[in-house]
Amino acid sequence: MKTYQDFKLSEKTKQFIALNGFVEPTPIQNAVIPMALKGKDILAVSDTGTGKTHAFLIPLMEKVDSSQQIVQAVITAPTRELAMQIFKNAKMMSEVDPQIRIKLVTGGIERIKMADSIKQQPHIVIGTPGRIKDLFLEQSVLRVDTASIYVVDEADMTLEYGFLDDVDAICGRMKDSLQMMAFSATIPEALKPFLKKYMNAPQIIQMKDENAFSPRIKHILIPCKHRSYGETLLSILPGFMPYVCLIFANTREEASEVATMLRQSGKSIVEIHGGLQARQRKQAMKQLENLEQSYVVATDIAARGLDVEGITHVVSLGFPSELDFYTHRSGRTGRAGKEGTCFALYKESDDKAIRIFKERGVQFEHRNFKNGVWQELKPYGQKALAKNDLHEKEIAKVLTRKNEKVKPGYKKKKAAMVQKIKQKERRDKIKNEIKAQRKERYKTEQRLKTKGIIE
Repeated sequence: MKTYQDFKLSEKTKQFIALNGFVEPTPIQNAVIPMALKGKDILAVSDTGTGKTHAFLIPLMEKVDSSQQIVQAVITAPTRELAMQIFKNAKMMSEVDPQIRIKLVTGGIERIKMADSIKQQPHIVIGTPGRIKDLFLEQSVLRVDTASIYVVDEADMTLEYGFLDDVDAICGRMKDSLQMMAFSATIPEALKPFLKKYMNAPQIIQMKDENAFSPRIKHILIPCKHRSYGETLLSILPGFMPYVCLIFANTREEASEVATMLRQSGKSIVEIHGGLQARQRKQAMKQLENLEQSYVVATDIAARGLDVEGITHVVSLGFPSELDFYTHRSGRTGRAGKEGTCFALYKESDDKAIRIFKERGVQFEHRNFKNGVWQELKPYGQKALAKNDLHEKEIAKVLTRKNEKVKPGYKKKKAAMVQKIKQKERRDKIKNEIKAQRKERYKTEQRLKTKGIIE
């Protein structure tokens, strides 16, 4: 294992590392920093919580010359929360070198005010692609074309959010010798043409996700049955006491709805998703940093890059369409040798995802919380006995029952009991047929009403 001393860094960079309290580099820092210092283009595939932010901040600390009054590095992130988090980490550079100017450029601030605030060109620009493009190409107040380094953080998210065109527009006006570093959890096919366009023989670094399906994480399936994800969530919350519980919703609408339900039930929560206003986001980030609440409701995209300490429980409200997102969700707990629990609330529509994860080796427990106690359910996918099988089982019990003292007429009694069970079986069958017919009749009536054939 290398140490930071092996990178032959300047004294100011060593101070920056010491100020962060780092002792030895993480695996991704070990792989990225030497290449970044040599000016190589880098494509790094790594998850949140692996130390990737400082994998590019440390080389920037080494390379930025604060005596030159020009922009030297640009870092873009797809959300203002991620940009703000990078900015917070980067601000420590100014504590080592007070001459370094770092500018955060995101939405939530009026364009005119933002433009007026750039009286001097910063050395490092951190922000969202759209706002940087606006200040650079539309208002011509931010001269990022002087930069020699461009970092695209969460590149797959940048693509998913539709910001890749903005990044393309910015990079298209920058130096031909631009050093490009892209960090991403995945490399979608649609991202490859962009990377090929702007990267020159990139060093590809792929880190193994050590958190994926960690044996320290317990995966528990919770059936929703006729209830919504939110209702099911409320029903299980009394069953555990989290230090921090991170609750994932698949859409911002669902996150907002569940957050409202939790507040109405008396829970204090932090809400993080794309539907919040700038002021709300800023407040939520502050609450997260201070660990003021035990419950955090978020979407996968908004939570990407948020490295919240002390997460003991994760709740997944259904399975995401991008199955790797479930891996990232569950990997938020069970870190640093600690144990964690991931509750996966499911409906029938989640069946395919559950079966895929079982094939991948995930050991799901199957439980429900009812009347104040946890109940063990049959393993997922193991069908309960059909009523016919139950009837046969009852008959078998009667026929094989041992009679220590044979009483007169016991054979007739056994035959009568068997007959009674068979009659019940026939009645149950007729009832089920009637129910099925009513259900089909109702569906037919609804179709006819929809078509206006009947009222």
